[in-house]
Amino acid sequence: MPVTHDIAWPEAVRHVHLIAVCGTAMGALACLLKELGFTVSGSDQHIYPPMSDFLAAKGIPIFEGFHADHLDPRPDLVVVGNAVSKDNPEVTAMQALGLPYCSMPQAVNRFAAAGKRQIIVTGTHGKTTSASFIAWLLHCARLDPSFLIGGIVSGFGSNYRSGQGAWIVLEGDEYDTAFFDKGPKFLHYTPAVAVLTSVEFDHADIYRDLAHVKQSFAQLLRGMDPKALLLAWDQDAVITELLSLCPGRIARYGGREDSPWRLGRVEIVPPFTRFEVIHKGRPYHTFETRMIGMHNLNNLLAGIAVGAHLNIGPATIGEALKSFQGVRRRQEVRGVKNGIVVIDDFAHHPTAVKATIEAVKAFYGDQRVIAIFEPRTNSSRRNIFQSVYAQ
Repeated sequence: MPVTHDIAWPEAVRHVHLIAVCGTAMGALACLLKELGFTVSGSDQHIYPPMSDFLAAKGIPIFEGFHADHLDPRPDLVVVGNAVSKDNPEVTAMQALGLPYCSMPQAVNRFAAAGKRQIIVTGTHGKTTSASFIAWLLHCARLDPSFLIGGIVSGFGSNYRSGQGAWIVLEGDEYDTAFFDKGPKFLHYTPAVAVLTSVEFDHADIYRDLAHVKQSFAQLLRGMDPKALLLAWDQDAVITELLSLCPGRIARYGGREDSPWRLGRVEIVPPFTRFEVIHKGRPYHTFETRMIGMHNLNNLLAGIAVGAHLNIGPATIGEALKSFQGVRRRQEVRGVKNGIVVIDDFAHHPTAVKATIEAVKAFYGDQRVIAIFEPRTNSSRRNIFQSVYAQ
């Protein structure tokens, strides 16, 4: 595990300060810590709605800009966001004062996930949708889950929740952790159940090539507890290569005849997609969902397998699927006027963009599809994917 900062956790933590608090995950962590009873403060360079309003509503003070005096009074612990550089004024002051500090995933593991069993959803694609459905399913099953996810789960109106149940659902990001720890965030978690959706080259600003990406996922699989369960998508050649590294139990899902969980017959029955699930060669149940596209059916299939592992019955799973409203900015219908449907989607990797367009075409039949793409990520603005986008 490439952690380069050993934390001397303070005996008593009352006040936690977060540097770069307005990020999606950092803001959610701040709110979780507040709900757990900590005094929480934060700072960021760019403070604007909706995150500024969200944090203010929780009673969390936010300082604009980065200044040493934001650490007065001294916090017991500082959480450093992954976009924060080592020469940040608050980092310099934090180190000069000898304050204990950690990364976002370390804080999540230490506080939000303390005493809970972790369900980690990781992979290049589908993390947010899969994790969101699992959280919603556990909620529908009255298991009162906690979660921290990289998107707003529509049914909850939030990307985090602090529940009293035994389980926490976490999105395991392969992006780097902090300036003092260049390894992926997911290495800080200890899954009892892990879902691996796909492994492709992405995040060209921190990964050299696909082999470099595989190294990170290999570390995750090697480090799993032998008693843990890994649910792995069966249509990914890289995942197939990596499976032998996992010491725990493995169950595959997707479309292979020999996979314990696979999709059967699929039909579009607007506004639903109806799909059959086969478990160990036998019909398990036929479900309906408002999610569209084969990629989303695979995301939901992973959640169904997790639910069955937790002894949630098909009737409850079916109710959760029908009531699951998805995630904001994941095929979110923003409006309909004069027969024109406007859909907002976060897809940026070429594979995800292609899957989203194919899903919309299949669901809406003969209607014309116009796709407007904003290259907003580091990878999408580099030459490496340009020819694929053009296709």
